[in-house]
Amino acid sequence: MIELQDIAYVRSGVTDLERATRFATDIVGLDPVVREAGATYLRADHRHHCLALVESDAPGVHASAFSLLDDAALEAAESELLKVGCTVTRGSETEARQRHVRNFIAFDDPFGNHIELVTGQSTLSRPINFGRPAAGIAEFGHLCLDAPDVRAAHEFWSTVFSGRVSDWIGDGACLMRIDPVHHKLAFFQNDAGPGLCHVNFQVKTLDDVMRNWRFLQQNDVHILHGPGRHPTSTAIFVYFLGPDDLTYEYSFGVQLIEDDAAWQPRMFELQEPGSIDMWLGPTQRTVSQSQLEGLSSVSMGARTSDPGVGV
Repeated sequence: MIELQDIAYVRSGVTDLERATRFATDIVGLDPVVREAGATYLRADHRHHCLALVESDAPGVHASAFSLLDDAALEAAESELLKVGCTVTRGSETEARQRHVRNFIAFDDPFGNHIELVTGQSTLSRPINFGRPAAGIAEFGHLCLDAPDVRAAHEFWSTVFSGRVSDWIGDGACLMRIDPVHHKLAFFQNDAGPGLCHVNFQVKTLDDVMRNWRFLQQNDVHILHGPGRHPTSTAIFVYFLGPDDLTYEYSFGVQLIEDDAAWQPRMFELQEPGSIDMWLGPTQRTVSQSQLEGLSSVSMGARTSDPGVGV
C-alpha cells in the first residue's frame, strides 16, 4: 500500500494567465511566490506552492499531487502502480525543478485523473506575502476529484493507497482522509469525465468565512453555494468560481478524526435536505475543471506493467 503523507499541489491550465493570477491573488488572496514565463506559482502555507497556474491553449487541470515520505517510498510506489496496471512516468530533473520537488512520478488513476507523487517538496521559511491578507487563509486544505463511480474510486484509493473513507454522501461523494483531518481527498460523481471538482483553503476563523463571503459578493464573484455547514466534516464553507472553471472553497472548523479504529463512516443521503448543507441553504453541483488529456507521456521514461494486469 502506498502511504500518502499529504496533499502537495494542483497544476491548473488557464487560457489567460494574467487574469487567472489576478483572481488567485486579489480575490482568493494567495501569495504569487514565483512568476515566470507561462506559469505562476501561488502559496498558502509552508509549501513552496499549492497552486500552479499554467498557461494553456485550453483550460483544464494538468495534475493533482500528493507527497510521499522519501525516494524509497517513491520507488516502492512506482512498483505498486505497475503491479496494478498503471502506466508510470518518471519526471525529469527539469520537470522536478519546475515543480520545486526533489523527484516525482506521474500516472493516471483508473478514472483518468492525472496524479503526481512527489518527494522533497520545497518549504519556504519566509513570511507569506498574501495577496489579500484579510482573507485569513491558514493552509491548503484539500482537493476534490471527479470519477464516474465513487465506490470504484474508493476501492482504488483505499487499497492501492492509504486513503480511508470518513463519510459517504450516497453514491454522490466519498470523503477520504490520509491523516486526522476529516478529508484531504474527496471524489464526486461525474459522468462527464475526470476533473478537479474544487480546491479548498482553510481560513483561521468563522469571521473570515463571513468576511470573505461579503467580499465575494461585493466584487461580483460567482458564489456557487454557501455560507453553509457540512454535516460530514462540520466545516463552515463558501464555494466560488474562478476563471477557467476552477472552483475555490474557503472553510473553517473541519473535524479531526483522532481515533481511526473508533471511527465509523456514515452514510448521508444525497437527496435528503441538509446532506450537503445542514443549514439548508441552496446547493448545486460544483463546477469542475476538466482533466486535460495526453499528459501521462510528457516525459521520457514512461513504464508500463505487463499486459493483462489490471485493477
